Amino acid sequence: MFEHLKEQPQDKIMALMNAYRADPRDNKVDLGVGVYKDPTGNTPVMRAVKAAEQQLWEAETTKSYTQLGGDPAFVTALSQLVLGDAVSQDQLAGAAQPGGTGAIHQAIELVKMANPDATIWLSAPTWPNHPSIIRHLKMAMADYRYFDDDSRAVDFSGMMADLGGVKPGDVVVLHGCCHNPTGANLNTEQWKEVAELLVKKGAIPLIDIAYQGFGDGLDADAAGTRIIAATLPETLIAASCSKNFGVYRERTGLLMAISQDTQRTKAAQGNLTHLNRQNFSFPPDHGARVVQMILDDPALRAEWEAELEEVRTGMLSLREQLAGALQQRTGSDRFGFIAEHRGMFSRLGATPEQVAHMKDKHGIYMVGDSRMNIAGLNRDSVDILADAIVDAGV
Repeated sequence: MFEHLKEQPQDKIMALMNAYRADPRDNKVDLGVGVYKDPTGNTPVMRAVKAAEQQLWEAETTKSYTQLGGDPAFVTALSQLVLGDAVSQDQLAGAAQPGGTGAIHQAIELVKMANPDATIWLSAPTWPNHPSIIRHLKMAMADYRYFDDDSRAVDFSGMMADLGGVKPGDVVVLHGCCHNPTGANLNTEQWKEVAELLVKKGAIPLIDIAYQGFGDGLDADAAGTRIIAATLPETLIAASCSKNFGVYRERTGLLMAISQDTQRTKAAQGNLTHLNRQNFSFPPDHGARVVQMILDDPALRAEWEAELEEVRTGMLSLREQLAGALQQRTGSDRFGFIAEHRGMFSRLGATPEQVAHMKDKHGIYMVGDSRMNIAGLNRDSVDILADAIVDAGV
């Protein structure tokens, strides 16, 4: 049987990681991998997570299963963090998932069950797991413009023009704050216009949100998602805790299905738990339990929010330092977009040849489309990167 299997292409980011590890230079800089790093280059366990895990270790009396949809307390706690009071609990169906990618996969499976003829619309660019999952599930795909390479900002007019081609029942994948790999975000008014268009078109939004708290604060970062959820008749949301709780390896995520018709919500809940049963039965609980404990305990939550704010302001500071260093070197404000972007990522606008030059000559590792992880920088490496960008002629 195995002789009929085809070789799968190597993941480009994993290949970049391997090349970085093999590079013997002391001043090399890893801007490729999408994980948060502190100034020492480590991805730490957050203080609130350590404290919650200690409490859990002392109090936990069983490792038995929870429920097919995960612990309801986790579903409630995380959905309230994301949605606030945008929808009522009786409009919400939710099931814990193995990470944000698991939630996206399950969401597309739910779409396929409900409407196998739907087209899934993706922003250009998006994360590679989006089209990969859609192809794997044999669903139709289409792209909509999102990023303007000249201004390094959202191409909103192009986005709205392309979404004008959406058909009733189609699904439009939207990125929550800081989630698009370009670092460019929709503003509040643009979110409202997108919501109005999707209502008019009869489309279903699927929001992928993993960086709440990394941009302008927990509530500000959720504003667009809440506008969509409160406006659309039906909404899907895939939420991940990997980044803002730092529990990458615990695979902690949640898929939410929201309907203004509560009878449809009940049907959605049954289908979410059915899909969990088919794919993995019970979702992982450790990370979900830790997240729920943090969100429900005032002291733990205050500690988590304080550390998350340190992460957020630290990345903003790095953005401002890099934009300032490039302004000094070039005498131009053309890199000001770096300070305007939010979250871990920015798309620099370099050509693949310029990206290769920066890697070969300066040890700067970033994805070929020039998407870079700002959290991979520190005070010392900002100047190294600025020099490399100027030398490459970006």
